Amino acid sequence: QVQLVESGGGLVQPGGSLRLSCATSGFTFSSNWMYWVRQAPGKGLEWVSGISTGGGITTYADSVKGRFTISRDNAKNTLYLRMNSLKSEDAAVYYCAKDHLGQVRGQGTQVTVSS
Repeated sequence: QVQLVESGGGLVQPGGSLRLSCATSGFTFSSNWMYWVRQAPGKGLEWVSGISTGGGITTYADSVKGRFTISRDNAKNTLYLRMNSLKSEDAAVYYCAKDHLGQVRGQGTQVTVSS
């Protein structure tokens, strides 16, 4: 079955950086666009970023553009999200997903931004 396992979250100070990873299995990773979505406390799921099958096309929400970088390693079936210049409003549970709505997603990894 489809498995998406996120890791790399944690506590970081404002302005800091984190790199999230998502190990996948149970489907043909290289044939799927992949996405990151997030959910802040008390809010709904928010699309963050997407990447094409080969990695040549990337898209970002305006709120993270220029600070976050999505990438993938098809040989390792792994999706990444590099997050720089983190802000308090970036604090959320981050999920990797097979669809941009996040309907098929992993268990998530918590990102806390606080001094």
